[in-house]
Amino acid sequence: MSSSTETQITEWLASQRQPMIELLRDVVNIDSGSYNKPGVDAVGARFERHFAEYGIACFREPHDVSGDALHGSVAKPGSNEKPVLLMGHRDTVFPKGEVAHRPFSIEGSRAHGPGVADMKAGLVINVFVAAAFAKFGSAPCPIKLLITSDEEIGSPSSRPVIEREARAARAVYNSEPGRPTGNITTSRKGGVFMRFEIFGKAAHSGNNFGDGISAIGELAHKIVRIHALTDMAKGITLNVGLIAGGQSVNTTAPHAEGQIDLRYIDPADRATTLAAIEAIIATSTVPGTTAKLHINGEFLPLVQSESSKILFDAYRAAAKDAGLPKLDGEFAGGCADSGFTASVGTPTLCGLGPVGGNVHTAQEWLDLDSIVPRATALALAILRIPVD
Repeated sequence: MSSSTETQITEWLASQRQPMIELLRDVVNIDSGSYNKPGVDAVGARFERHFAEYGIACFREPHDVSGDALHGSVAKPGSNEKPVLLMGHRDTVFPKGEVAHRPFSIEGSRAHGPGVADMKAGLVINVFVAAAFAKFGSAPCPIKLLITSDEEIGSPSSRPVIEREARAARAVYNSEPGRPTGNITTSRKGGVFMRFEIFGKAAHSGNNFGDGISAIGELAHKIVRIHALTDMAKGITLNVGLIAGGQSVNTTAPHAEGQIDLRYIDPADRATTLAAIEAIIATSTVPGTTAKLHINGEFLPLVQSESSKILFDAYRAAAKDAGLPKLDGEFAGGCADSGFTASVGTPTLCGLGPVGGNVHTAQEWLDLDSIVPRATALALAILRIPVD
């Protein structure tokens, strides 16, 4: 690609810092928790307006429960080349009303607000990079955008869409937040999210204690055994993060439940750890209790392949020219949709968004000075994408 094309795009992106911040403000100031379909779709509608402003073709793929999947594309008419896929999610972990408590704000060079880093800023750079290519007509291959709606709960509706689009792509750039170090993410843990129910028998805890069977008592035994499966050396962690149960303080609990977060690095550890959890659920310590295990959702690990390593080397060179000379690849314990795209064999990079931190908390922050350099790095990486 000619240096004049690179100059056109980098200069235009540099001029778009304020419009990027304004779009970021607009989308952060819409509550869009994963279960809030109207809010998630309202964020999608704001991005649709952006696409319309730049003549980027887009359409919605409807979901009944989760927000719709939003697709965009920049391509020459009749092109049948494999595209690059720019990906990200617009849902957050925050409840309805969060924006009213702490709307988008700027303090010095940092922006704050629900989802400002994870990952609405990444979506902003994706759509502005697409706008640059639409404006100057210089993309070396078609560019597709996918903005999903339910990543924070394991992408139950979006996973088939993500895998379908990834299979058709030559490369995937997922703009999850850049690491606080400034690095991007080249590998991630996989995760399985489960719920287990325990059934006992209610009885008055004073008059008929011997007739009762405590589901909470069994829950306690199972939690201890599940947590004992943690193997820090192998990167396997188990966390029962939510529990509930019981009828009243003076009744033996007829029902209890817990929710499990399993994280792992090696794909082979998924099956062995799940088998161990299933054995714990099937084995009763408190006589008379029974239990059931439900898998609510999961992410696959992001494992760096040889082709992904080539893609990373090209991105790192582009990032250096964009003013990010110290960028490196980094492992992350968090899960993301990039594991799904890597699992279908498509070269994948993650964590390409602007740099942020303290995600999923009220202290979430975004480095505004990283927006233009990260957008520029992404654009240059696309212009210089390695040949298939």
